[in-house]
Amino acid sequence: MKNRTSFLPQEGEAHLSRCPDNSAFKQQRLPAWKPQLNIVTVLSSFFLTGAFCLTVGVCLILSANSVREIQIDYSDKCSACSKLREDSSNWNKECHCSVNFTLKEDILGDVFMYYGLQNFYQNHRRYVISRSDAQLLGRNVNIQRSYCAPFIAYRNGTPMAPCGAIANSMFNDTINLFYNRNSSVIKVPLLKTGNSWWTDKNVKFRNPVSYNLSSAFAGTARPPYWQKPVYLLDKEDERNNGFVNDDFIIWMRVSAFATFRNLYRRVRRIRTFADGLPAGNYTFHISYNFPVTKFKGRKHVILSTVVWSGGSNPFLGIAYVVSGTAATLTGFVITAIHLKLRKKKTYFQKQ
Repeated sequence: MKNRTSFLPQEGEAHLSRCPDNSAFKQQRLPAWKPQLNIVTVLSSFFLTGAFCLTVGVCLILSANSVREIQIDYSDKCSACSKLREDSSNWNKECHCSVNFTLKEDILGDVFMYYGLQNFYQNHRRYVISRSDAQLLGRNVNIQRSYCAPFIAYRNGTPMAPCGAIANSMFNDTINLFYNRNSSVIKVPLLKTGNSWWTDKNVKFRNPVSYNLSSAFAGTARPPYWQKPVYLLDKEDERNNGFVNDDFIIWMRVSAFATFRNLYRRVRRIRTFADGLPAGNYTFHISYNFPVTKFKGRKHVILSTVVWSGGSNPFLGIAYVVSGTAATLTGFVITAIHLKLRKKKTYFQKQ
């Protein structure tokens, strides 16, 4: 048997040890608290959690129900334009349609305009990755190495800006709102900027550096389904062009579901519309460009207010109510089991 003293470090040898340092953290001597669960603490936790979730859920549902919203489907009302757009050779032909509706009551406060699409699947894996984030940051990159195919370049080699299937399928209907008051028609002022997230506008999307946008995108071409190049998306506001265009940024944030809505405009609260949208007759004037018939889709335009909890989606409130109900019912079940076992234990003790 080998002498144990041979394991000790000899003179001149470094003392190497696998033992952790003699500290409270590494030797697990930190103070700790181990809860001692009993029937009172367990039932209190379940009932308090249930009461909290039920209270928050009811508040969220009531808040969502207080949102004023009107939704109009214009797929059938613009059927003539829809048939025209199904033929790709008519891409350069304009088509307009109008949709009338009536507001029976005033919509007070900030009013938001959304466009909604139904049966449009943005969650397909190849669709989601079909973009070049480096290009959208304004960098001079080789998009041939990106996932933009087949929307990378034309046959003559001219690269697309922006590239990818997401950008190519961008929603491009133009929607204007008019208020019919007595015998006059008033165009409702709409804000087209300030609708995207700050992080998107200032971090994730940037234009190439140049003295003007047209030269910045020189040598590139628009995607096949676009009617104008990226640097002319907004002819009225030069700052809302290129990759930092609000409509483009919002579209590039893909949806997880086949039916979704995206923020399109906000009503500017001035003059007649200082308090919101007054009751009366209105008309949507739509420049129809986005075809939906081939994938059996529908298109909507939505006017809505918002509250502290967001829009008119009650899902979060329902989730809280379901969680609170489940926690409360679990508390009652545990109470019943405890009482039954205690009664049985008392019976056996008497025996």
